[in-house]
Amino acid sequence: MSEYIEYLQEVFEPFGPVRARRMFGGYGLYHDGLMFALVVDDVLYLKADHHSRGAFEQAGLPPFEYPRNGQLVKMSYYQAPEELLEDPDQTVVWARRAFEAALRARSGNRPRVQT
Repeated sequence: MSEYIEYLQEVFEPFGPVRARRMFGGYGLYHDGLMFALVVDDVLYLKADHHSRGAFEQAGLPPFEYPRNGQLVKMSYYQAPEELLEDPDQTVVWARRAFEAALRARSGNRPRVQT
């Protein structure tokens, strides 16, 4: 596990326990069995949806994008604000926002991933 992932697990301690799993050349961050964040190239992205996307856009935070078949594909994850890393209160606010988006995205019958 990378030093950055270990650092993020410490940063998220005020929010609660966070587990990391390698995926697609990055990591997924999980809380209570749900992926609420993505780390690619040591950049943290948080889960967003139509309820929370405005907070990310208002802060000028870009979505996670990757190239596929000659086009950029946007995912429902947005770059985390710097204050999340510096202020435990902001860590909890932004982490809760991302976790709630993950809860809303979860289908009723799909099993939760154990980490």
